[in-house]
Amino acid sequence: MTVWHYEDVGENRVAATEVKAFNREDPFTTPKPERLLQRILSIGSNPNDLILDSFGGSGTTGAVAHKMGRRWIMVEMGEHCETHIVPRLRCVIDGQDSGGITGAVDWKGGGGFKYYELAESLLVQDESLDVFYVNPKYNADMLIRAICKVENFRYRPHGRWHGYSSETHFIHVVTQILNQPYLDMLATDLGEQDALLVYCTKRDAGLVLPPNVKIKRIPKDLLSKCEFRPDLK
Repeated sequence: MTVWHYEDVGENRVAATEVKAFNREDPFTTPKPERLLQRILSIGSNPNDLILDSFGGSGTTGAVAHKMGRRWIMVEMGEHCETHIVPRLRCVIDGQDSGGITGAVDWKGGGGFKYYELAESLLVQDESLDVFYVNPKYNADMLIRAICKVENFRYRPHGRWHGYSSETHFIHVVTQILNQPYLDMLATDLGEQDALLVYCTKRDAGLVLPPNVKIKRIPKDLLSKCEFRPDLK
């Protein structure tokens, strides 16, 4: 086993200066040196590998991975995404980052990235009643999209269907009480080989289901597909 130690105060000063260039009003206090990340990624990865940094900080891992031809995912819960990471990666992509390992790897810019913001929990708990209900911050469209996602359906509204998982498996979300006339209306659009999953908040008693239709309740049948903090269970 090889153990190595890296210490370079001058490089740390350079790294701090680089991050300040991306955010002069609020420079990151503990930036990682780009040359240190380059050494680590050279040892532990190859070009086009996927690099994960679950504590994005100032975005050094993503910046170095991008310059080295690696794909990357960064996660950050603080405001650093907006104040540090996004501006820094835009500079890297635009070829406007002249610091760090840019010269060593002859980086000229290029590529791109997608930026996702984690939505609030779909279900929330009424602690006084010990029950879960749909987060009131979700409107009908957000609710339908979220259910399609957790049920592994591609959200693509077409006719009465809100999404599909194959050419013959569809999903429909009812944001009101499901009654027999509504269910019969949905069934008329199904072919003999089609299958339909219907999500609803409530259902009338005594519904007669076609053999190719399955009904689930919101939020009851979503609980097993969502994760919650242990203290909320």
